[in-house]
Amino acid sequence: MSVETFGLEEKKNDKTLYDYQQVDINKIFNVIDAHPQKYNLLYQLPTGGGKTVIFSQIVREYIQRYNKKVLILTHRIELCKQTSKMLSEFGVINKIINSKVKELPDQEEYMCFVAMVETLNNRLHDEKLEISDIGMVIIDEAHYNSFRKLFKFFSNCFILGVTATPLSSNIKLPMKDNYRELIVGDSISSLIDKGFLARANVYSYDVGLQSLKVGINGDYTVKSSEELYSNMSMQEKLLSAYMEKSQGKKTLIFNNGINTSKEVYETFRNAGFPVRHLDNTTSKQDRKQILKWFKHTPDAIVTSVSILTTGFDEPSVETIILNRATKSLTLYFQMIGRGSRVLPGKSEFTVIDLGNNMARFGHWSSPVDWKQLFRSPDFYFESLLSDEEIEREFKYVMPPDLRKQFANSDNVDFDVEEAYDDVIKRGLKSKAVLDWSMEQHVKMCVENSEDVFDARILAKELKDDISSRIKQYSYCISKSTKNYREWLEEDYSRRLRLEINKEF
Repeated sequence: MSVETFGLEEKKNDKTLYDYQQVDINKIFNVIDAHPQKYNLLYQLPTGGGKTVIFSQIVREYIQRYNKKVLILTHRIELCKQTSKMLSEFGVINKIINSKVKELPDQEEYMCFVAMVETLNNRLHDEKLEISDIGMVIIDEAHYNSFRKLFKFFSNCFILGVTATPLSSNIKLPMKDNYRELIVGDSISSLIDKGFLARANVYSYDVGLQSLKVGINGDYTVKSSEELYSNMSMQEKLLSAYMEKSQGKKTLIFNNGINTSKEVYETFRNAGFPVRHLDNTTSKQDRKQILKWFKHTPDAIVTSVSILTTGFDEPSVETIILNRATKSLTLYFQMIGRGSRVLPGKSEFTVIDLGNNMARFGHWSSPVDWKQLFRSPDFYFESLLSDEEIEREFKYVMPPDLRKQFANSDNVDFDVEEAYDDVIKRGLKSKAVLDWSMEQHVKMCVENSEDVFDARILAKELKDDISSRIKQYSYCISKSTKNYREWLEEDYSRRLRLEINKEF
């Protein structure tokens, strides 16, 4: 079949659009046909749903229908190249406007341009570049605020923003201010049921985040994250979680800070695991080599700092570790989405959450009312649980391997809140809760040991259990400063050793 429209050629692929993709394309064209100019439309589709495929087909059809040019904006060079390649496969002849392109003497030869937002902004401001006859602008990863500055140059165009999460990267600049309406694509759970996305098995580990501070951008600061996640106990927690749930699987670890990622690299390397570290200071050549190694090494581990959240696609990833906390729903979906690609023999993947993220946002595949969130982002942010509320809900469960060491004890659980209510009813001092807890811990250590030395070794294994009980107790007495909890833990552990000594 010949292609008569200028700027198009025969498709290089035989990609058949899925039903849900064609349905969304039809919806989008209904809006374009009704408002061909001066209209801003936002389209949401989960990571892995094929946004680039969809808008490549839209570009092709738009040029055929309207005979006007299309400009596609991205915020990263990798996305520029991927988009250009996909457009070419769809038979759309296109030109990339990158930092090397200063002028466009050949612009009449193209109906489609792909540009980096910063590059294009600089060229347009310097008045070195003018692209004529643009009818539609497509904005990939539209939740990034860097695109707003370009809207004024294309005020007469149809603007289509595309994102997996219609939430602005700046909470003070909501997306509803820039887009008239939102079209919502298929949900994650629907794409899983249809076999287009893998199912996530999420394992959450209780992490105390009280020391984290929130920065001006609304998310946790790198500095406070580095202090928490670089410490030895968090590194140990990460390593043991990996060994318990992911050993031997291809794993991506996301951190909030370069120092943390480097610590993670050392921790895993010292433990004998195949690991590499990546951050935005890694050279292009090294990055390419590391990602190639990652692709071809079955049990490879890459620890990184957010740079693999967009523009990176490696379907063979089997485990995602969130070794960080975030208040950004977008980042949450992006990180987990890196593991959601399906492959023959891969219909599910593992997520290890070390930042209480699932408790904050819900399961990755849980339904989200995107239209409500688009209309009222403030209401959404206000309804998020605080870290203290999340942590209050955590109930410590003794790991199976540790439970075996206390096999002679019928019961190893202790409900601090129930004990506190009992203490108040009896008119006793609140410290009685810790005394009752201590009695149980002493009994557990004694009945599972042959001598005082065994018992004291077992007492050390109760560190996480003690920490959890102290935290719950501090919530009950409404005195939960970090220093006070640390003092209580130290005092409790010291007294536990003394009480054990008395039993032998």
